[in-house]
Order: sequence, then C-alpha cells, then structure tokens
Amino acid sequence: QVQLVESGGGLVQAGGSLRLSCAASGRTFSYYTMAWFRQSPGKEREFVAAITRSGRSTYYADSAKDRSTIPRDDAKNTMYLQMNILKPEDTAVYYCAATLSSLDYTRPGLYNYWGQGTQVTVSS
Repeated sequence: QVQLVESGGGLVQAGGSLRLSCAASGRTFSYYTMAWFRQSPGKEREFVAAITRSGRSTYYADSAKDRSTIPRDDAKNTMYLQMNILKPEDTAVYYCAATLSSLDYTRPGLYNYWGQGTQVTVSS
C-alpha cells in the first residue's frame, strides 16, 4: 500500500516556475514508477511526466518536454515536478501516481495509487 500526498501548487504568472512535490508513505517507494498527471475541467486526465524505479528513465509529454524535470529522492520517499515557462494552458489539478507496471506509462489506468491532487493556476 502506498499513500501519496502532493504539495506545492498555487497561483503563478505566465512565464514563471513551480515545483510540485509528491510525498509517499511506505518502505518500497523505490520499487515504483512514479508519474504526474493533470486534469482541467471538462477534460480527461492527461499524462505529464514519469520516472521509472531508481530514476533510470524519464518520460515527458510533448507539452512538458524541454521545460520540465521529474526528479525523485528515494531516501526521502519524494518525487518532484519542476515546471518552467508556465503557460495559462498548464492550469489544472496535478496528481501524482504510482505503479509497479512497466507497460505504457502514459495510461492513467495502469497506476494503482493516486494522490488527492494540487491545483496549479497560471495567470496570463
């Protein structure tokens, strides 16, 4: 069982930066692939970025590539999402998720554990 708690959301101006954190409970955090998803009103939950166990590989959605990083600190049971050059279209509730699957990391259905989400609002 893994419990996830996001933090770090808020209101930021376009062009600014934000770092989201995802703190996990449990002693097996390093075994999980971790990911960030986001969801805006009326839209489906969409993949943002993922990092495999022990940080071996990272994956990014085209919308996040080149302006985001997804580091993890297994000693602290914490994963992060650093987003730069934020745009109004980045406004959404951001969720962290965990999975032991090694299939398509972009599919929300493959993730077993989810946090409650943190709101990010980017003003123009």
